[in-house]
Order: sequence, then structure tokens, then C-alpha cells
Amino acid sequence: MIENMSKKAFIFLPDGVGLRNFALTNFNAIGTALGYEITYWNNTPFKIKEELGFQELVIENHKLHPMTTVYTRARKRCELNVFDKQFNETVYNTYNFPQSYKGIKNAIKSLNVDFLVATKSTEKGVEGIRTKIKKLERTTSKYDYCKKQLLEHKPDIVFCTNPRPTQAIAPILAAQDLGIPTASFIFSWDNLPKATTLIEPDFYFVWSDYMKKELLQYCPYVKPEQVFVTGTPQFESHFDSSLLQSKEDFYKAHHLDVEKKYICFSGDDIVTSPLDQYYLEDLALSVRELNQQGYNLGIIYRKCPVDFTTRYDAVLKQYQDVIVSIDPLWRPVGTSWNEIMPTKEDFALQSNICRHTEFVGNIASSMVFDFVAHDKSCLFFDYEQPQLKKGIRDIGQNYKYIHFRSMPSSAAALFIHDKTRLTAVVKAILEGEKSNVPVGKKWFDVVVGTEPTKASEKIWDGINSIVK
Repeated sequence: MIENMSKKAFIFLPDGVGLRNFALTNFNAIGTALGYEITYWNNTPFKIKEELGFQELVIENHKLHPMTTVYTRARKRCELNVFDKQFNETVYNTYNFPQSYKGIKNAIKSLNVDFLVATKSTEKGVEGIRTKIKKLERTTSKYDYCKKQLLEHKPDIVFCTNPRPTQAIAPILAAQDLGIPTASFIFSWDNLPKATTLIEPDFYFVWSDYMKKELLQYCPYVKPEQVFVTGTPQFESHFDSSLLQSKEDFYKAHHLDVEKKYICFSGDDIVTSPLDQYYLEDLALSVRELNQQGYNLGIIYRKCPVDFTTRYDAVLKQYQDVIVSIDPLWRPVGTSWNEIMPTKEDFALQSNICRHTEFVGNIASSMVFDFVAHDKSCLFFDYEQPQLKKGIRDIGQNYKYIHFRSMPSSAAALFIHDKTRLTAVVKAILEGEKSNVPVGKKWFDVVVGTEPTKASEKIWDGINSIVK
């Protein structure tokens, strides 16, 4: 008998983070070619059908249980306490953000969290919190609403694009309670040590063997056979030569000086790097210094897509002789950071910036991998600014995070520990005397995996084997 029944996959978007990997890449086309009927189960304000022409089912109920945020916040803090004890560390607690006690509502919430953290920071305590979160979310109208949608559409699998949002909990539970297989993609290289996986699907998709090991270490309830190692669609565009413009076209499109060589400064969010603008200024001063020595250099500043502060404005104005701003092609469809949506055009823009600049400078970002994919170096700023005062986070903390231990050696990036060395190091990179590319490529292989162009295919292979 000829089997012509197509399989139904729900690609679940709890927030906008998964759009980039799963709606704007070739992921949909690959799945369709395999005979899948793909529906984006959409919890975001982004209009998928209207904008991309893909089938979508909108989740219009966003109601969490009032206590869910208290328990999910406490879960993260308790897990980090357990990790510190278990692995004899103090670094895990630095992943916590201070709680707010402003106003009665916030104070009550935060005090509830504090009580749970004080009483449940053990493996048994965490297990109890995990059970409680599921219990709470199963009582919500959102859970009933999602169950109803699933009963009506009967997907063969629900694939969640991001395990972090609280909004993902009820839909995944609804699917599991109906016997529909569920899977989730770990979307960032720092998700696991930060204790940010809030859902517990039947299967997990990770970038690399390194990440699989982390998943099994931090989520002891996960078994090895539940994990698929696939890579991430995030870097596929860097290997797609059809996205690349010639240098002339790129320079013309962004009004760049054809005689100049450009360095990319990739901006960070205000949490990671609160004094980021001063590192941009330091690079601008080095570029001016080198230009006086006969170089002809400029800086392309690419801001962090979710940074809406005005903190760079004064620096951009003062150094407009050397800095050109090329904004990411993302756009807001809501007000919070996870409602700033990427666009297909930005893949091409980012690839071209990597291709047509000499190297990138930034603070602790995964842009090191984007640039190494183009055989370009990455310079990490790692010194304190004089503007650092009590209450402002020191960027040096970023390099102590667990995910930085994945580096094969410190040569995987070019670290600037002393501001007075910046000009000399910039010069050495330009002259080809310094490069982190050889070790950076090894680091890329460790974190991203060795077949970065096949991630979407491998994810569909995994989905296929689950559905079968």
C-alpha cells in the first residue's frame, strides 16, 4: 500500500527567539520536502502567515498561573545553588539578577521567591518545585485552550524552539498529556549552565556533543537517548555564498569609503556590558592613532538588536570621522526584548559585515563564532573602565562564566586585558601577525559542532525518527 499521509509538525514559538532559526532559514523548505505539513504554533505577536506565507495557528491565551513566575524564578535560583554545591563552585550564582522589591506586588513576589530559595535549594527541593510548576500550569485556562487546539489539529509532534519562556510550559504539558511527542531546541550556548530550561519535553536537540554532556550534567532527569546532537541553524547563513555582496556593492549600499578598511564593533546588551560605549570609544581612539600613522581605517558599529538605550549616541557623534553605524535589520512587534524580531535580510547583512570587515571587537559575545566562520579574528575587551562604580556590573565577570570554559585554550580569542595594549594589538591583527582563527575554529567545532551547514537537515532527521 502506498503511504501518502503527510505528517503534521507543530513548530512551537513560545517567543520570538525561535523565529530566526526555524522560520527565516531553509528549515521550513527542508521539512516540506520531507512531506511534513508544518504549522507554526505561534505564541508571539509576529504574523507568520501574513509576513512569510507559512501556515500558523495563533495561541491567543497567554494566561499563566499567578504563582508560576514565583516558582520558576525560585527554580532557577535553587538549581544554581545546587550546582554551586554539587560542583564546588561560586560562579553559578553570578547568573542571578537582583530581584525587585519596589512596590507591594513586587515585594510579595520577591519575598515568596526568597522563602522558596531558602528552603528548597537541594536536589529534592528542586524536584518539588518542578512538580509544583507543572501542577499550577495544568490548572490554567491556557492549558485547556492549548489542549483544545491540539485535539482539533492532531499534530504528530510539537517541536519547541526555545525552552526558556514560562509561556512554553502549559502548551508542552497539554501535548504530553495527550500523548503527542514533544521536543525542544536548546537555542544558545549559555542556556544550560544558567539553569534556564523550564520545560521538560520528551526529547532535546542540542548543538554539539559538548552541549549534550552539559544537558545530562545539569538536567539529571534527562536520559542520553532523549538527546539529538544536530548543530544549530543559527550559523548556516555564513556558509551560504548566495547571500554575499561584492565589496564594491556592500560599500556603496552603506555609504562606506572605498579606500578604507573597516573593523566591526559588535554592541552588547546593557546587562552584559553596561559600559559598552566606552569600549567603542577606546577602539575609535586606537583607529585615530593608527590613521595618524598612515593607516586608513574606520569602524562599523553594529548595535545589539535588543538594545534601545541612547548610551552610544555621544560616542557616535564625537567619533563620526571614524565610526559608521549599520543597524541590524530587526524590528519590534511588541515592547519587550523577546518581541524584537529578526528578518531574513539581516542574515545577509550580518554575513556581509563579517566578510567585508577586518575583524570584530566586542565583549564576550558568540559573534566570535560568526567571524571565525569567515576566517576573521575576534578581539575580546577584558579590562575595567574608569567609569565602573558600585552597582555597575564589571564585564570581567562574563569571561568567568561556565560557557567560556569550552575554549580549547585562551588563544581561541584575542583578549585585551590592558587598554594601553589595544592599538598595538589592532595593528598586529591588521598586519597578520596576530590571529585567533586556527584555535577559534577548534572552539567553533566544540560548541557549534563540525557540520554547521547540515543543522536544519539533522533536526528534521531527529524529528523523523521521533515521529516514526
